This record gives sequence, structure tokens and C-alpha cells, in this order.
Amino acid sequence: MSLTEFAIEELARYRPELPHPHDFDDFWKRTLAEARSYGGAVKAERLTDRFLLRTVEVDDVRFPGWNGEPVAAWLLRPRGAEGSLPVVVTYIGYGGGRGLPTDHLLWSAAGYAQLVVDSRGQGHDTPDRSVGDGTQWAEGFMTRGIESPDNHYYRRLITDCVRAVDAIAEMPGLDSGRIAVAGASQGGGLALAVAGLTGDRVAAVLPDVPFLCHFRHAVQISGEGPYPEIVKYLRWHSPQRVEQAFATLAHFDGVHFAQRATAPTLFSVGLMDPICPPSTVYAAFNHYAGEDRTMTVWPFADHGGGCGFNPPVQLAWLRERGLGPEQ
Repeated sequence: MSLTEFAIEELARYRPELPHPHDFDDFWKRTLAEARSYGGAVKAERLTDRFLLRTVEVDDVRFPGWNGEPVAAWLLRPRGAEGSLPVVVTYIGYGGGRGLPTDHLLWSAAGYAQLVVDSRGQGHDTPDRSVGDGTQWAEGFMTRGIESPDNHYYRRLITDCVRAVDAIAEMPGLDSGRIAVAGASQGGGLALAVAGLTGDRVAAVLPDVPFLCHFRHAVQISGEGPYPEIVKYLRWHSPQRVEQAFATLAHFDGVHFAQRATAPTLFSVGLMDPICPPSTVYAAFNHYAGEDRTMTVWPFADHGGGCGFNPPVQLAWLRERGLGPEQ
């Protein structure tokens, strides 16, 4: 892919006006109230010895998500840590699940607790039992239940992600006043959604090359990744069905969540990203409601963004805001 579809100066100003669904706030208020009405306790089992780790404690966690269904997560903490730790809730990229604890050792090595949330139906440990009306028009998850916001896959997944933040209060040793939500690609889009839906319960937001932003534009220009799943659906339907599809997707658009998010945020973008084009990332960033917002730009990066260079940037940024583990 060439170096972005807009000049960097244009991206810095790119703030498209996207009308949000008239029922957006009521839709999410109703959705989360229904999920919380099921109740249910957080359950955890200590599995450190199974993975032969000497400096990290590992718990296999289940917490109630959409429809009260159990969602799997890993909780990793520095061994021997005292007091309440700041916690990074991590959401996973498209097509992946929580994996193994040994895949997620960075944050605990830096002194944080980390809750790694499985993605229903994408990982191996959290099935998508509730499939809405069962309609799916292409491989993947983008068109699952696309005829209605109530039935769409991302209603369930985003609800799970919000309920992960709810679960923090039930886990001893975690500081519910210092929660950061983080993720790359789909995980970044989910972090934005959670930030927009949880208000001041989140202390920081770390979306890397976020997916699920500015859907119509992304579908029109992205040639790789999950967005073409939507193209396959739209290709075979009338204009009326096209508009209904985008009306559904608007309920899950990171731009609308960003307009409701106020916690300090550190985005990242790759200017040669063919999967989440930089204009879609800037659309969310430039609409972000919080005053403390920073964009890390990787000019010649594709969807990998800053790769291994990005975590040190995030660690320093959190420390500057008093969110380090020893602060």
C-alpha cells in the first residue's frame, strides 16, 4: 500500500461528520442493563504451576458476559506484588482468542496486572452460543446478524468487553480506580467501545491501529482484512439492504464511541496500513471527546504499527499520567 490515502496534514484535520443512530445511547443502555441483570460471580482458578512461570501468577478466570454467559480470561500478576495493582484489560485482534498466558507477559513484567479477555467465537474458550437470527453472509464475523443491531455479533462481543471491566471490582488485588483498556486492531476498536460506554471508570485507553472505525469509508477503501467481508454481502443486495447494513454497523462504530470517551488516550496508526486505513483511525481520534489525546504515528508501518517499539511508548505515557505500578 502507498503512504496513506491522504497527506499527513490532511489526516490531522480529518474529522468527518457521521450522523449517529438516534437510538445509539438507549440501545447500549438497554443492552448493558440486560447483561448485568443476569448477575453471576467471577470465578478464578490458580494455574501458575501448569505454565512453569516463576515471576508471574496466572489465574484462569470466568466472568459473566452477554446474556450471563461465561467469558474466559487470563489474569496475570507479578508474583509477590503487594497492595492493589493497576490493571490493563487487553482485548484481542480479529480472529484470535486469549491464547496462552505465556503470550502475554509484558504488562506483568512491567509491574501491572493484566486481564486478557477471550473473544467469543474467535478464541477456543468462549463459544458464541447466542447467534442472533443465525444469519451470516460471508466467512468471519462482520456480517453475522447484520440485518439488525440487536442480532449483530459485535453487540455481544462489546458487551463481554464492558463486563470485563465490571468484573475487576470482584478480583482482589486489583485497583478499580486505575484501569487501562488496550488492544490492537479489533482489540483497539473494542477498547474504544469500552471507553465510550464506561465513562470515568476507565483511567486510560490504548487503542493501537484500531479496527471498527468509520465503517462506510473503511469498506469503500480497504482491500485487505475483515472489511471485505462486508463488501461481499453488499455486492449482492439492493440499495435498501445496503443502507440497513450500514445502519446496523453504525451502532458499533468506534467514531461514535470516541465521541463519548473522556479518559486520557494514546492511539497509534500505521500510515501504510491496508487493513485499517489511517483515515479511519484519525476519524475516531479527531472525534475523541477527552482533552488528553495523543497519536503515535508510524509513517512506514503497515497493520503491525510500531510492533515492538510501541510498548515502551505506552509504558512511558502511562507513567507520565501517574498510572505506573509504583505510583
